[in-house]
Amino acid sequence: MRRLISLPCAGETLAATLDEAPGSTGLLIVSGGNEIRIGAHRGMAELAATVAASGHPVFRYDRRGIGDSSGENNGFESTAQDISEAATAFRREAPHLTRIVAFGNCDAASALILFHAQAQIDALVLTNPWTIEPSADGDTLPPAAAIRSRYLEKLKSPRELLRLLTGGVNIRKLISGLAKASAKQSQPPTSLPARLATSLAAAKIPVAILLADRDNTALAFADNWKSRAFAAARTIATLTTCPTDSHSFARPADKAWLTQQVLAALAQHPTSPRA
Repeated sequence: MRRLISLPCAGETLAATLDEAPGSTGLLIVSGGNEIRIGAHRGMAELAATVAASGHPVFRYDRRGIGDSSGENNGFESTAQDISEAATAFRREAPHLTRIVAFGNCDAASALILFHAQAQIDALVLTNPWTIEPSADGDTLPPAAAIRSRYLEKLKSPRELLRLLTGGVNIRKLISGLAKASAKQSQPPTSLPARLATSLAAAKIPVAILLADRDNTALAFADNWKSRAFAAARTIATLTTCPTDSHSFARPADKAWLTQQVLAALAQHPTSPRA
């Protein structure tokens, strides 16, 4: 059965949905961006229904300032209390729970990396974590990793090579893109990627990272993942890719793949208790 719930958070009220099920391991879904808890293309509502039908209760909510929840929307980095209050409410509404796996896409994945410990989450499933920060000069080009991927694909195409040779390509734009793609910028300790790397390295719970292999946000994360900053994180988390460009895993095959990954995380049994 699916029922609506409200819960307090910093003087505001969050709207939430619980899909009930008898299992002792539940799924907490954290919405990314400005999405309401139903998710893009109803994806989170459908995932919740499928997971609950498999025996695991599922809790979704709108963070402050989004959807049916009151308050100000101050972005994902302001959501530590929202996540903690949602996890507390989930345990209260489903008292048979002994373990919570949290799922988030995009900046919700990044929020979970940063704030999972204080919410006492037991495992994380993170898709396409957000690592992109605006540049000081207001540059709106895509992430360097996405530019490299795009041009590699173009260079494989005889048609694109012909366009280059016959003047059908904007050379100035090409040079600008290649310059950004080849630039190696160091990440200060206060940057978002550096903070995510530190938080992941300190995680004491299972962490599964799932990437759509042709999505720009995922490409940017994958580029950071290979860096020295994430060396310790690579010993903590597993990374798996799905052959898609859909950021929200919207296509039927993508949805099926994502659901399989989430159910696998819910079925896992930790080898040691959370510290």
